[in-house]
Amino acid sequence: MVRIAEDAGYDFRLLRGVIDINEDQFNRVVNKLEAAVGGSLQNRTVAVWGLTFKAGTDDLRDSPSLPVTSGLVGRGAVVRAYDPTVAVDWDDAPAGVEIVGGPLDACNGADVLAVLTEWGEFRMVSPRAVGEQMENSAVVDARNCLDRALWQRHGFDYRGIGR
Repeated sequence: MVRIAEDAGYDFRLLRGVIDINEDQFNRVVNKLEAAVGGSLQNRTVAVWGLTFKAGTDDLRDSPSLPVTSGLVGRGAVVRAYDPTVAVDWDDAPAGVEIVGGPLDACNGADVLAVLTEWGEFRMVSPRAVGEQMENSAVVDARNCLDRALWQRHGFDYRGIGR
């Protein structure tokens, strides 16, 4: 729409502002993950749960997870991601993102867990089992779908978005 407006000689500042705000939200998630690991994502492993646009779909178009994972890789993180509808051998996986076969596989050796899509199955994963896989006990729940109190009782530094 911005391009169409520009072609018609109209300066659509409002829409450009909305786009800028949306992009800032992706950076906000990356910044929270960076803070959760103590400051730098360089050579840190980030477990990502969820890549699709929303739970219950296999649609990756315009998924907020993709710019977040790219931002993580751009800051030097190793990203290991799981999504129930994304195949391990996905040919179009973002550069630097390893797709794995399960949520615990993503957490193996991770410094922080990022929940980027609100799949119901993620609520069923045991925080204890996750903690046994991870190097550090930190989770950034960008969808606020996990039980904060439960994860905190299991020793996790739980950070939601917008709470």
